[in-house]
Amino acid sequence: MNRLFGTDGIRGVADIFPLDLKTVAAIGESLARRYADKLGRAPTFLTGRDTRESGTRLEAALHAGALAGGAAIESAGVITTPGVAYLTREFGFDAGIVISASHNPFEDNGIKIFLPSGRKIDEETERAIEGDIHAGTEVETKDLSVLHSGRVAEFHAAYVEHLLAAFPELDLRGLKIAVDCANGAACEFAPDVFKKLGAEVLAIHDQPNGRNINFECGSLHLGGVRDLTVENSADIGVAFDGDSDRALFVDELGNIVDGDAVLWILGCLFDDQGQLPNKTVVATVMSNIGLEIAFASRGIKLVRAAVGDKYVLEELLKTESKLGGEQSGHIIVPEQSLVGDGIMTALFLLRAMRTSGKELSELTAGFVRYPQVLVNVKVKEKRPFDGVSDVAVLSREIEDELDGKGRLLLRYSGTENLARVMIEGEDQKSIESQAKRLADVISVSLG
Repeated sequence: MNRLFGTDGIRGVADIFPLDLKTVAAIGESLARRYADKLGRAPTFLTGRDTRESGTRLEAALHAGALAGGAAIESAGVITTPGVAYLTREFGFDAGIVISASHNPFEDNGIKIFLPSGRKIDEETERAIEGDIHAGTEVETKDLSVLHSGRVAEFHAAYVEHLLAAFPELDLRGLKIAVDCANGAACEFAPDVFKKLGAEVLAIHDQPNGRNINFECGSLHLGGVRDLTVENSADIGVAFDGDSDRALFVDELGNIVDGDAVLWILGCLFDDQGQLPNKTVVATVMSNIGLEIAFASRGIKLVRAAVGDKYVLEELLKTESKLGGEQSGHIIVPEQSLVGDGIMTALFLLRAMRTSGKELSELTAGFVRYPQVLVNVKVKEKRPFDGVSDVAVLSREIEDELDGKGRLLLRYSGTENLARVMIEGEDQKSIESQAKRLADVISVSLG
């Protein structure tokens, strides 16, 4: 059976299977029926969406299917992914469903389903829904165009209040913040929250039209917020992705502050405040070795998870750690939320600036990013690397050459016939030479 759910829910091109209206309705019906069987009663669901033009019709189709399956369902309208996750718990819904494709272009969309805890639904339920879809059962729905959205204003106000309440003593008066809303879900929320805390806000890409979400803006295109920050002498620039579950930053000098740098800043702050009891921060295999070395200098252990906020969260809960995240800007602080929240990440960073009295550029001191090279190699088969003699031998040789002052990561692409060679080290020319040697051997052995 072909899987529909990936590590971040279902994602694809809107209006094409599995995101055509009939299939989305079938997903809603299946979810409702599965939950009713599990709970022994009619389930209650909350939905929300980003600003894509397809979002309203997909959300309405999901509502129609869920109602056909016996659920009660409401919409929070256009709202961030972490906003849906928070409201699901706060208002006692059985599940929260987000219609979004995050940082993808407007043509795409997706479905993410959260438990009240903030965790995504279990794989058993995902497989059951997939089975229902592949069985091709037709869902009888009354209308695929009706959204049940009577409490949107109440839901939005509750989410904003939640963000403000998490930082009761934060005063941003005197700070100037440049904000790139990515023409996405952050538009209505991020500037408002920063202004309510007293900041002067300069916002761009805050006029969504259904098709401009993430288009040459947001966390994948930092040029706009960098220029806005530097030209207006702002204290910090922040760029969100389409559903605002992550954010990247620019300091007052125009330097990019990515997720690794944010982990460094918050890790140091939490440690200084005694909020890192197990001296552990969770990152992913893609985080720069410079972060690991910097934390080691403070006696803090960096634990690496597989790529994906789902795996970061699993490691956080397993190790009972207080801080984790990805280089791409997903930051999770479990005591606040099990879902990454770009606005909350920005507030944590602003609090670090206020608490320390330092500029953002000063807070990154101590974290030295090591040079990195990434080479993709076409392969015919994806055999385990340690089972390919020539690759395994050369890999060990390169790791010996790095001598603990660099890192080699070999992995296959999840979607293409590619091997990815990533090497970090102290000298750019040396790691480029090492990467080429290894790529050539992989090409001969597996290409």
